[in-house]
Amino acid sequence: MLIVRSPVRISFAGGGTDLPAYYEQFGGAVLSVAINKYFYTILKKRSDGRVQIISSDLRVFETWQDIATMDIEGTGLEIPVAVLKDLGCQVSVDLFLASEIPPGTGLGSSASVCVNVLKTLSSYAHLPLSKHELAERAFHVARNVLRRHVGKQDEYAAAFGGLNYMSFAKDGTAQVAPLELSPEVFNHLQESLMLFFTGTAHSSWTILKEQEKSTRARHTSSVQALHNIRGLADQMRQALEWEDLRRFGLLLNEAWQSKKLVSDKISSPRIDYLYSLAKRNGALGGKITGAGGGGFLLVFCEPSHQPKVREAMASEGIREMTFAFDFQGAQLLVNDPFIDGDERTASRWTFVPNSTAVL
Repeated sequence: MLIVRSPVRISFAGGGTDLPAYYEQFGGAVLSVAINKYFYTILKKRSDGRVQIISSDLRVFETWQDIATMDIEGTGLEIPVAVLKDLGCQVSVDLFLASEIPPGTGLGSSASVCVNVLKTLSSYAHLPLSKHELAERAFHVARNVLRRHVGKQDEYAAAFGGLNYMSFAKDGTAQVAPLELSPEVFNHLQESLMLFFTGTAHSSWTILKEQEKSTRARHTSSVQALHNIRGLADQMRQALEWEDLRRFGLLLNEAWQSKKLVSDKISSPRIDYLYSLAKRNGALGGKITGAGGGGFLLVFCEPSHQPKVREAMASEGIREMTFAFDFQGAQLLVNDPFIDGDERTASRWTFVPNSTAVL
């Protein structure tokens, strides 16, 4: 039996520059942090030669005899089946999938699913992947197998965890640089961030597809906005390293204004109203998480002003989600061969007479 979890993330700046359409021309950069809201996969051995996938969030399950012939279009199970097919796993298992957040909320949940299932199955198949390899393979599955218009930042955030400055070269190579801040700055940053669910989930694929199209066509306004966003990722990194959190909050506001220039689908009158309401009550900056259009509203606000922001949002029926930073990334929580008698799990354990174990 295996249990694996992977985090979702908050992206502060640079989103959109991690798309191939942008970084292949200009090179991209993103500043983001993983948070302690997780996706889980539980793998258990079967003995009938079938694969069963159960999603608690989507309330669906499917069972197949032959992975190669799986037809999952429109079931919501495209990601785990795509991972199974890409790895070429000849396994007979139950995969139980569960998430702490709903899909389509702008926190990178689809990438977290892909990273999570990939880590589960690669661990089960004894195909060890480094964090970098895990992120790249998950991006490959999403981009080339499922043909979705995705960037690279979400896969890297889920695989690595932590607060990172990620750079994406023109040749596609990625570098992950963790920010080395004092515990006091980490705590102050975490305490100054608030997440509010706008009440609408969304699919980011349409927005990202449009963004890639305009970037490849070099539409001046969209590309310039992305240039600004990339530069702000650098400035926000510097503000954190200089321990200037007030400047960080103001730059977050500037990044949101630039982000809205990339596409008219990123914001909405309702989102603009909620954002202005937060600012009127003391917030320095914020943004909609992810590609935009809905999901969570991220707010940077000094703790002394947070009660007013919280009260204002509550008056609009907007719920807050508390969170903390995650520094672990995708990890194996349980690897136990005794639960279901599966000799493929915990393969590092070799049992010899007299109950003496050697590695």
